[in-house]
Amino acid sequence: MSKSIENPPQNVTSEPPAAGDGQQPERMAKTLKPRWVFAIALGSAVGWGAFILPTDWLAMGGPLGTLVGFALGAGLMLIIAVSYGFLIRTFPVSGGELAYALIGYGRVHAFFAGWFLTLGYVCIVALNASALALLFRKIMPSVMEQGYLYTVAGWDVYLPEIGVSITALVVFAVLNIRGTALSGRVQYWACVLMIIAVCAIIISVIASPTTHLSNMSPALPDGVSPVAAIIAIVAIAPWAFIGFDNVPQAAEEFDFSPAKALRLIVLAIVTAAALYMAMIVSVSMAEPWQALATSGSAWGTAEAVTGVIGGSGLLLLAIAITMGVSTGLNGFYVSASRVLMAMGRAQMIPPIFARLHSKHKTPHIGIIAVLIVCLISPWFGRAALTWVVDMSSIGVTIAYLYTCLCAFRIFRPTREAQDPEALPGMYSTTKKVLSGVGAVIAIIFMLLLLIPGSPGALGPQSLIALAVWIVIGVVFFLSRIRHNRKLTDLQVDRLVLGDERPAVTRFSERAQLRREGRLATDR
Repeated sequence: MSKSIENPPQNVTSEPPAAGDGQQPERMAKTLKPRWVFAIALGSAVGWGAFILPTDWLAMGGPLGTLVGFALGAGLMLIIAVSYGFLIRTFPVSGGELAYALIGYGRVHAFFAGWFLTLGYVCIVALNASALALLFRKIMPSVMEQGYLYTVAGWDVYLPEIGVSITALVVFAVLNIRGTALSGRVQYWACVLMIIAVCAIIISVIASPTTHLSNMSPALPDGVSPVAAIIAIVAIAPWAFIGFDNVPQAAEEFDFSPAKALRLIVLAIVTAAALYMAMIVSVSMAEPWQALATSGSAWGTAEAVTGVIGGSGLLLLAIAITMGVSTGLNGFYVSASRVLMAMGRAQMIPPIFARLHSKHKTPHIGIIAVLIVCLISPWFGRAALTWVVDMSSIGVTIAYLYTCLCAFRIFRPTREAQDPEALPGMYSTTKKVLSGVGAVIAIIFMLLLLIPGSPGALGPQSLIALAVWIVIGVVFFLSRIRHNRKLTDLQVDRLVLGDERPAVTRFSERAQLRREGRLATDR
């Protein structure tokens, strides 16, 4: 591995973020413990949907289709996780998928991977804040439905719920600015409370003499085949399990071996699937699920649970949702700010985003930027916000695809003789196959979102929002292209990865020459 840049090639100027010419940007402190990283992945994956949407899912797939669909969805995510585990172990740097796209396919791809990831993470922060307001609105409608302002896309906007969302956004922004260790502890204990609440709900429902397995019959919706029911649920897997991909964003801050990351991701996915399935079983056993799914209730999950265990059920649901929303807010603040920091280091966006707080050593500029953007969202109403959030699933799916494709390029089926550049774990036929399968899965998820008529197809409003975001990204990229030409690929590698990449990840002699500044950089 080479030293930091001291003498850039002639006729090439560098402007490393948050540092003088020729210096590496400041790296983050290694403060994240394994249980906190597990909590970041789990808490980000299990949010408000697990406690509000079970009746919607039952209407789509019935008890059998929903349970099998979530189990298969988790299995597909585990295949993708293999690539994440290898790349986190090999490149434990902030930015995650942006760094992987840079390694595998260059700076242009890295920019758009980071651009879409930022969109996805910021939208989910905004949606979680609105979900907290929605919870208060359902529990205290007489208080929250005061101060009517206007209606957006059929959703009435009230001043108190705007206040709740803004308060949540500010509190978690301050929490993240004050330090990763503090936010990590909060994340962990919030996840513990959420797990306890879900366990208490399912145990109470199963133990109740008023519940029956017969309430779960029929196993499928009327007139729906088992395959169609399962596919309808599998199609939402990218959305349901978004969160495990937060782990690589914080890899630079691990206080443990990055080799443990895969185990933490696997544990988080399995636990998330178990929590989703526990809530589905609780709801479908509590009352005849067909009547509940077609009742038109605003919160069928609460009706089912409180019908069995009364007010304590509502309290447990409130705890679970509050913890799920809080962990989502916290986890995606972490991820969004680290992606922005990595883009700032690479100077794909202004280098100020790479600066760390003088006292707390956190990427405070990125956190503040996320806060400012999200403070706009409560004023547009939840209905309009869901259009943007729905299309943000594309961004996360793109990240899955880049990760798997990069791993596929690096993995080797058989060991080459006397290979001094061998990376730990890179020789594995099984892993190469799994990374290839993971890429195919990501493409299938993307097609399910984009092909009209598919179970997970985006609506017209979401597609328009996606097109607008792509256009903005192209304009922003073109506005930075003159500045980016001042940096060689080798300099960008060192700024993002912290050092020169291993030779095994240089996929052509021409690419290596570009990195050394002997050819013009990628345009």
